[in-house]
Amino acid sequence: MARKLTVAVVGATGAVGAEMLSVLADRRFPVDRLIPLASHRSAGTEVSYDGDTHVVAELGERSFEGVDLALFSAGAATSDRYAPLAVAAGAVVVDNTSFFRMRPDVPLVVPEVNPDALDAHRGIIANPNCSTIQCVVALAPLHALAGLRRVVYSTYQSASGAGHRAMEELKDQAVALLNFRDPPVEKFPRRLAFDCLPHIDKFLDDGHTKEERKMVEESRKIMGLPALRVSVTCVRVPVFVGHAVAIHAEFDRPVSVAAARAALAAAPGIVLHDDPSAYPTAVDAAGQDPVHVGRLRADDGLDNGLAMWVVADNLRKGAATNAVQIAEALIARDRLRVPR
Repeated sequence: MARKLTVAVVGATGAVGAEMLSVLADRRFPVDRLIPLASHRSAGTEVSYDGDTHVVAELGERSFEGVDLALFSAGAATSDRYAPLAVAAGAVVVDNTSFFRMRPDVPLVVPEVNPDALDAHRGIIANPNCSTIQCVVALAPLHALAGLRRVVYSTYQSASGAGHRAMEELKDQAVALLNFRDPPVEKFPRRLAFDCLPHIDKFLDDGHTKEERKMVEESRKIMGLPALRVSVTCVRVPVFVGHAVAIHAEFDRPVSVAAARAALAAAPGIVLHDDPSAYPTAVDAAGQDPVHVGRLRADDGLDNGLAMWVVADNLRKGAATNAVQIAEALIARDRLRVPR
């Protein structure tokens, strides 16, 4: 039996932090003592964990004394400042922000895809971008089958990817428009309700967004394919929870739909929808941990091409569940300790 652990959740009052608490309880993670942490604004509030309420403490430089595992989801600036302090105190950090993801000495891990990367950690493990996670879970068994050469992603990302306030804004916009009032626009660059925005995160000089660049670079790093050709368009859609991605993939070797279906059906963490008309949607994935794959078919526009539709709960598998699975894998590999 795994030893009981002291676990800190940084950003415990946010959308992902709340989901982390739920996932820790759902998966019966061996928590002996839970320490929910947040900024000064949220300190003193209460959060629920496994049927009990816990008072949120203010995050500070001494918050990690005696902590075994620290799950971070409170923004890149917070991870920059406090993750090294957590490691110095002896805690292993699983960070859900983008701050450490592309550092060569920090593993970027999806346990179904590259768990071996955990063996080289130096105290910090990065949790990938939500949309990247579900894509590589679906692509990894196909890459093992036929060698991935090129991939095109078109994402349909829900409001929850931008946090609690974004979800509230989508609701308020819909209510306002249905009552013939001007909708509020603060969290999104434009009105999201009853529309789609091909704009997630900041625009870069080359015309891509940071979200699109993340998916390119993270896919290459996780799959160990630094030369992989990746094209991405990321779109925010008026859905509360659940991201969908249309994937078009080209392979080195011919791969039949039947062989691809068998590989996906046998892969961990995937629910395959065989009937084309029984395709998964965000509603189907919400509240679940698996990655759902449907609309699998040949892509005649590519050499050795396949097309598919991939859906997952971005707060669970896209963030909280993957982070907890990383911690579980660390325990299984006897790596839940800071190397000295």
